[in-house]
Amino acid sequence: MLTISDDDVVFLDLGPVFAEWEADVGISIAIGTDPTKHRLCTDLPRLFDQVRHYFHKHDGVTGAELYAVAVDVAAAAGWRFGGKLAGHLVGEFPHVKTIPGDKWHGRIAPGNDVPMRAPDNNGRTRHWILEIHLVAPDGSFGGFYERLIHHRRD
Repeated sequence: MLTISDDDVVFLDLGPVFAEWEADVGISIAIGTDPTKHRLCTDLPRLFDQVRHYFHKHDGVTGAELYAVAVDVAAAAGWRFGGKLAGHLVGEFPHVKTIPGDKWHGRIAPGNDVPMRAPDNNGRTRHWILEIHLVAPDGSFGGFYERLIHHRRD
């Protein structure tokens, strides 16, 4: 059992499943008075908005390109990007689906060269969860924030 202590970062990661469709929502909260941890928790939704804005302004953006944007905005804010992916499709248990050769086009990650707005194999609009994972430069703590990217324009 873990105990929450002063100056911890706590995160909530909810993955509701509705009729075999999985989604995600997550938030990090700083406990205590450590200003750097509070900055991390303030930066998470702010950087999420920057990456989401890029998605909305670039119709042909690929998963690999948006991942690189997430890494760049984290570095510009003084953090390391802590995830091997920056999100995934909303769908029928998207975390367990793979494509042979480990080129899973359902991730916002390096190697995904498919435009994120491309329809799925049945011609349907694909919906994405964007995840921002930030880690302190020394690796001592981190947090994340994730939400659905809506297909509207900023």
